[in-house]
Amino acid sequence: MTQHSTPHSSPSQGSAGATWTGMVTVDDTALAVTDTGGPGIPVVYLNGQFATQGYWRRVIAELGPGWRHITYDERARGRKSKRSADYSFEAAVRDVDAVLAARGLDRALLVGWSYGAVVGAHWARRNPERALGAVLVDGAFPYDWLDEAMEQRIRKQFQQWGPFLPLLRPTGLTPRMNADQMADSNIELGRLSSERELGPVLDGITVPVRYVVASGTSLGSRGDEQERIRTGLDAVTARNPHIKVSAKVASNHGAILKKDFRAVVEAVREVAALDPRPHTVGAIQPPVRVNVRCVTPLGEETASMS
Repeated sequence: MTQHSTPHSSPSQGSAGATWTGMVTVDDTALAVTDTGGPGIPVVYLNGQFATQGYWRRVIAELGPGWRHITYDERARGRKSKRSADYSFEAAVRDVDAVLAARGLDRALLVGWSYGAVVGAHWARRNPERALGAVLVDGAFPYDWLDEAMEQRIRKQFQQWGPFLPLLRPTGLTPRMNADQMADSNIELGRLSSERELGPVLDGITVPVRYVVASGTSLGSRGDEQERIRTGLDAVTARNPHIKVSAKVASNHGAILKKDFRAVVEAVREVAALDPRPHTVGAIQPPVRVNVRCVTPLGEETASMS
């Protein structure tokens, strides 16, 4: 089933330089979006799988008002984004197009954390003329970590969290998804993160990409699982000269945006400096049509609930 929709924002777009906050409709849902506006380089922030826009506040504050910051909450995430019949990875990638189209942008620099790093990698691979580059924060590591035992562990973990999810939903800290949907999402990410699936995506990227890599373990992980997953990046940087590690920081997966936001900011500046084209990238473009395919739900690193 293929659905065609033209994303639009409500209320109407504000003046250049004025922060706009509103809903962007796409397919059967609407996403809560914030756009600081202005002529600066557009930076689109891609959240962790179950995270919200607020996780980026330190990065945004450190980069400052000279940049155009666009944040949004994915489907059923945060306090305002609406539920959907489609929580698939393809929907998440195409939601990037929807947000850019609704805000009148054709090109942008992507910054993705965890699950958002995988979304950013796919979008950059598919849109080399539109991506100024990408900063991938402790995510998008090609590694075969999903097996039958891990899949069962993921389902058990989310079932254990299930009774507490409704209690936290009014705060926006947990998505308006049930435990099965969240587990399915996590498991799909495991499949997409395999060397066979993610390796070719990263190998095909032709724009500057910088990784900021965390250390140690975090919620839901065991032993050295996360460090082993991170080793999958070594072969990627050896094969693709466009991809480099900007920093290996001390904080773990869950704390990296809080404790090492300056490393993320430095990576953003590094990528922006590598773009050979003039930075007149905020020009308004006519809305584009976005095809969102209804496929299966998608996911994120099993080692943390971000």
